[in-house]
Amino acid sequence: MLRCCRAAAAIAAGCAPGSPRGRRGLIMAKSKFEYVRDFEADDTVLPNCWIVVRLDGRNFHRFSEQHEFKKPNDDRALHLMTKCAQTVMQELEDIAIAYGQSDEYSFVFKKKSNWFKRRASKFMTHVVSQFSSSYVFYWKDYFKDQQLLYPPGFDGRIVLYPSNQNLKDYLSWRQADCHINNLYNTVFWMLVQRGGLTPVQAQERLRGTLAGDKNEILFSEFNINYNNEPLMYRKGTVLLWQKVNEVITKKIKLPKEEEEKEVEVTRTKTKIVPLHCDIIGDQFWEEYPEILAEDS
Repeated sequence: MLRCCRAAAAIAAGCAPGSPRGRRGLIMAKSKFEYVRDFEADDTVLPNCWIVVRLDGRNFHRFSEQHEFKKPNDDRALHLMTKCAQTVMQELEDIAIAYGQSDEYSFVFKKKSNWFKRRASKFMTHVVSQFSSSYVFYWKDYFKDQQLLYPPGFDGRIVLYPSNQNLKDYLSWRQADCHINNLYNTVFWMLVQRGGLTPVQAQERLRGTLAGDKNEILFSEFNINYNNEPLMYRKGTVLLWQKVNEVITKKIKLPKEEEEKEVEVTRTKTKIVPLHCDIIGDQFWEEYPEILAEDS
């Protein structure tokens, strides 16, 4: 294969591979300009560390307003984000778990992953580009007739976590952030939409309040028990690989029968499953020990 490529290069240069001129062409194929590769930085990440790629929507406050997202939570937007994250997990190797909330998603690559020789730039650019293109591709599946006015933007960062506890604390941090932001947004938009306050007045009303104060406003003024709000809003979304049983219908031809017959067959398949649950406590990690397993 390599010889064919070199021969093709020689022919493209106007030389026969066997001629003296052809041999000179092959020798010169590297060119004097290849020294510029020496300027490329070595961005290989440390071994035996969890690799986390987190992406966030760029200027998504403006994007959500331009596309009339429902406040405080738009199920269409949240499900679209999860669909994009599932696509990333299907297309890229070695992602053990992903967690998302609002306009962000974190993808955790296995500690022993040697995908793209552990080059940080490859991890980050592949995740962000796959996610961004999926967002545009699947937009109509979730927003139906609403036109996508302009392409969304996402930025990414990569962080290494050397221990299992570091990783668990990172994911706990993101879920705690989800709770804090969603509680604030839920109260804020109730004050605006049903309380008649302007955004500035609602912001001033909530200044300095604690979680208990916000829960009290929701319950006493709007008869809303925050604990009854959908788990997807309060806990975010966890994506895991799980084995699930699927029942499919197949047509088979039985012995001594002329026509095919439809029968139900159960198959076990590994799929990406979305969960809306607590990941801060120990119960989640005890239930899914394979996530942190060294040989996973």
